[in-house]
Amino acid sequence: MSGAFSPFHYAFVQRGLLEVVLLSVGAGVVGSYVVLRGLAFFSHAVGAATFPGLVLADGLGLSPLLGALAAAFLFAGGVERASRRRSVGYDSLTALVLVGALALGVVLASDVFGSGSNIETLLFGSLLVIEPRDLLLAALAGALALLLALLVGRRWLALGFDGDFARAAGVRSPLPDAALLALIAVCVTVSIPAVGALLVTALFVVPAATVRLVTRRVVPLQLGSVALVAIEGVVGIWLSVEWNVPPGAAIAVLSGAVFAAVALLVALRQRQLLLLPGLAALLVVAAGCGGSGTARGETGGVDVVATTTQIGDWTRQVAGSLGHVRQLLQPNTDPHDYEPRPADVEATAQAAVVLENGDGLDQWMDEVVDEAGGSPEVVVLGDRVPVKLPGATSGSDPHWWHDPRDAIAAVTQIRDALIGADPDHAAAYRRNTSRYVAQLRRLDRAFAACIARVPPAQRKLVTDHDAFGYLASRYGMDVIGAVIPSQTTQAQPSARDTARLIELARRERVRAIFPESSLNAALAETIAREAGASADYTLYGDTLGPKGSSGSTYLAMEAANARALTAGLTGGRARCAIPVPA
Repeated sequence: MSGAFSPFHYAFVQRGLLEVVLLSVGAGVVGSYVVLRGLAFFSHAVGAATFPGLVLADGLGLSPLLGALAAAFLFAGGVERASRRRSVGYDSLTALVLVGALALGVVLASDVFGSGSNIETLLFGSLLVIEPRDLLLAALAGALALLLALLVGRRWLALGFDGDFARAAGVRSPLPDAALLALIAVCVTVSIPAVGALLVTALFVVPAATVRLVTRRVVPLQLGSVALVAIEGVVGIWLSVEWNVPPGAAIAVLSGAVFAAVALLVALRQRQLLLLPGLAALLVVAAGCGGSGTARGETGGVDVVATTTQIGDWTRQVAGSLGHVRQLLQPNTDPHDYEPRPADVEATAQAAVVLENGDGLDQWMDEVVDEAGGSPEVVVLGDRVPVKLPGATSGSDPHWWHDPRDAIAAVTQIRDALIGADPDHAAAYRRNTSRYVAQLRRLDRAFAACIARVPPAQRKLVTDHDAFGYLASRYGMDVIGAVIPSQTTQAQPSARDTARLIELARRERVRAIFPESSLNAALAETIAREAGASADYTLYGDTLGPKGSSGSTYLAMEAANARALTAGLTGGRARCAIPVPA
């Protein structure tokens, strides 16, 4: 237990703790009014309604947080304006405006910007990558909440509890309610970098609702809400480091668990306030004793962090037994919506070398490196691969590893980085690289031989998302279309896109629609059925498969892809066998 509180020694954890404490002021004060006024759905909806603002601002090269704030203000203003018609309540209006905002966000993400915007972190948040600007905004939001609560807090309560009486007493202006909705919008938006647009309820609703179970006085409710937000935030961050889970999710789960415990104790008519400290202590003890930590063995060698499954596999091949390789993305994890874990930042702080894919696939790694505070050599492999698709620009297609020639170039970059960090073992790194490059070249030749068995007129490729341009270019295939018409899986196909793809597949007599191993195959199967094609052959796209699968290594993955493509494009008539080293 002596090391139970060691996570608090890390700088990124300390910044996260400070952010939570600063946010607790605004979240606790505003949350009390949210609960008392019955605005829980509205506060959650504000976070979700920032989606179109995030997409639009990022797509235009502006600050996503600025776009989120603008969207939140428009949402709050729309609800407030429409609520003046008393025949419709806040919940109904919120639902109507929210549906429109989400629909607009989906249209912008899929059809206007091709889902190229990097909004995943803001949708899910991360207390691991808090910047000084976030701390300043949290402090300002808390100060604004305190100021407005002092100035118009009584009017907010009066309008909420007895609106007719309040108006009869002279509170006729719509400005107090408008100010409350605007304050909720500000505080929710400022919280997005920490917990994400989808989890703001964990700060603004659940803690205040928990305290509301044990007190009905306004001041104790506000003070208790501020304290509970801070406590749950601190414990949630600590649990996230101990258990290596996203901090926003940890805080949300903890918040819900505390509410459930308090509600149960209240229902049993127990003196729950005397028992809660004991429950919290038990939680801390259990977590501290059960946490596995992230310590590694003292066996020597070079510490390397690799973002993707492919890079992790290449690095292990080059390093052999001489490297400690921390691979951040695990098999079947989508790199497009990954949220870094606490152990990722810790491993990066200790690393001598950080290996990234580049081209926008793992852009979240930039903040991890910044927050880690170490001094690793950062190598963005995609920046120096020799083969780029015709007309491709930086970030236009990050899936360069599907061309083995680019994989060979990446492996040599990894070799050079390891030699630079550990020159004493340069000979071993060179030897391992030579052996593995020979295997990559054999794979390249075998893959080409397999596709040569497919008549040129049948080499028409339709996949789950647009991730196989490099592979198709290398082996003479024609990419007809994709179920998700984007190089990120975050896009959503429209009905028109789907109908056009079905017609195109029919017209081109496409033999197979290829689902991807890490994505839901339902839509690909539907399109295949409508187009009269097969969906029986699966490809590995963004990620390797788990251990024991047919795509557990890069060589195995591409060999499996060669088999699937050969069989799928020929209707099962041609077969392909590529031996894969054990």
